[in-house]
Amino acid sequence: MSKRIEDIRLVVEVMHDCTAKHECSVLVVEMFGKDKIWEGVVETFTLTGHPKAERCYAWSFADDDAEPRHIAVLEKPPVYSPHTAVRAAIASGQQK
Repeated sequence: MSKRIEDIRLVVEVMHDCTAKHECSVLVVEMFGKDKIWEGVVETFTLTGHPKAERCYAWSFADDDAEPRHIAVLEKPPVYSPHTAVRAAIASGQQK
């Protein structure tokens, strides 16, 4: 497992107070019409010990020269895939 994935896994475990196991990596490209508004790799984790979700979608990014930020979105309606997790983060203002 890469250091990036391991770092994200640890963030998921701390944020959601559970155990996370890496499932897969998915490239997500979010478009608005013909404009690309977001592109990145989203990691999918299976959760153990979380009371409301069995899966989490997470990724990291850096704003300019700042420290990397992490986003971790639980799989709960309307989130059911890496793509919908990114859309939810964009809609909530977490991801710009």
